[in-house]
Amino acid sequence: MMNSMLGATELGLLYAFMALGVYITFRILDFPDLTVDGSYTTGGAIAAVMISHGYSPWLATLAALAGGMAAGICTGLLHTKGKINGLLSGILMMIALYSINLRIMGKPNVSLMGADLIFGSVNPLLVMPFVVLVVKLLMDLFLRTDLGLALRATGDNARMIRSFGVNTDNTTILGISLSNGLVALSGALIAQYSTFADSSMGIGMIVIGLASVIIGEAIFGSGSVFRATLAVILGSIVYRIVVALALRVPWLNASDLKLITAVIVIVALVFPSIQRYLKQKNVGRKRTEELAEQALRSKKGGALDA
Repeated sequence: MMNSMLGATELGLLYAFMALGVYITFRILDFPDLTVDGSYTTGGAIAAVMISHGYSPWLATLAALAGGMAAGICTGLLHTKGKINGLLSGILMMIALYSINLRIMGKPNVSLMGADLIFGSVNPLLVMPFVVLVVKLLMDLFLRTDLGLALRATGDNARMIRSFGVNTDNTTILGISLSNGLVALSGALIAQYSTFADSSMGIGMIVIGLASVIIGEAIFGSGSVFRATLAVILGSIVYRIVVALALRVPWLNASDLKLITAVIVIVALVFPSIQRYLKQKNVGRKRTEELAEQALRSKKGGALDA
């Protein structure tokens, strides 16, 4: 049981980069980016091919980050310059990346068994918390700069920020590029963690990213940028722990992972509505009790006057 929880925590930290990337498009830009399913695989594919050809795993990981950013730029250009709907832009790029990823790998999967990997001699649980924290703090600092504030304003009210002379096309492209760069970084690290890259490894990643964001915000809140990014990271870890616990249920199999993910997302989405309903119901009940007490006191006062 303990080993299962430690493994889930390790995966949660590795997937935290993808969750942060999804947070940028989903929450900050309010952009429905489905490129994630393709760019995640792109990161794994680039890292796996470079490492298998003898390149440094660190250089391969940086190249994967750059590849994901390039994919994000393409999606942003399709949306801003090509005037294609945001959702459709992501779908088109995701489909294109499937073939591109096969071209990069040259075959459906690439094995990294016996290769020199980042996690070959390092325990992810000892290193990744610090790496994730550094990336989170750098992201927080960026979102507080003028460019970062323009990026956040683009998602909140693009028309208003354009009136201040900000080119919202550029900020949108930048945001989508950073998002997919983080997603590809996660894919590269997961490929090294699992010692292989597969052409279908990115299927459903957008749902996992959304689950991490929604669960984190539902449990830990999102009052400020610092708190929101921290909630996303913790949400990624909680999601992995919940999945690990669910897979220990006797009548659930590993093939039910996508179903479990969908159920977790549904619960996370419905939970805030249930909270609001119970809160409103509680307020209404208290108000009814107060009115009843006032009516009772008024009735007693009237009886005494009589």
